[in-house]
Amino acid sequence: MHRGTTDGFAHATNMFAERAMQQDQVGNTLLRSLDPSDFMAIAPYLERVSFAVDDNVADAGTSIDTIWFPEAGIAAVLDRTEGDRRLAVGLVGAEGFVGWPLLLGDDRWLHDVVMRAEKGTALRIDADRLLAAIEDHPSLRAALLRFVTVFMTQMGRTIVSSLIHPVERRMARWILLYHDRVSGDEICLTHEEFRLMLGVRRSSVTDALHRLEAEQAVRGLRGRVVVRDRAKLAELAGDTYGPPEREYRRLVLGASQD
Repeated sequence: MHRGTTDGFAHATNMFAERAMQQDQVGNTLLRSLDPSDFMAIAPYLERVSFAVDDNVADAGTSIDTIWFPEAGIAAVLDRTEGDRRLAVGLVGAEGFVGWPLLLGDDRWLHDVVMRAEKGTALRIDADRLLAAIEDHPSLRAALLRFVTVFMTQMGRTIVSSLIHPVERRMARWILLYHDRVSGDEICLTHEEFRLMLGVRRSSVTDALHRLEAEQAVRGLRGRVVVRDRAKLAELAGDTYGPPEREYRRLVLGASQD
């Protein structure tokens, strides 16, 4: 290798190191939980970007070129059915990342991903950079896959809940999932958004919301829902909510299972 090429590589490496983010400065809990050496393997390549509500992050079937770690806001993972109807199968916020099929050997998005609830920021990294890092740092791969396990648990709960639970219980669960990932008690949730999550008619959404209001768990406003009593909301959600959250604390944060 020519000396000029070596010097150029060293210069580029130094530039990456100088602009590397500090672990305690990122807003993504998963990244903050990484072993410092694993975080430093990807820190120079993380780029903070802003997004607005309804920004499209990914389309099912397209190549996974970028991995996203939200810091604020919510990435809704949507499955597309015949007739271009889309239904929510899970949510990812600052606790995780989207683009996980890449770690399972697939280079294409399995679902559509759309940003919801509130504007925010995310840290993104090129897929090739992440793959190179996890090749050299097996513990980084393991840490990211632990989150994938948590997300699979959330999706499984979505499926089971959709099969056996009444609409108001499922609605309580989705509101809790949103509440976990937004900055306050007031959540931007329209009837159309509820239809994406619940797969029911508008009238059923209205009826379920009225039941939750009658329990004084939430207050419905135009295009918004205000959480008034989170404990009551969790009681109404029952076992539709809780298992994935406990798994996150156990697998990602290292806490004992409740």
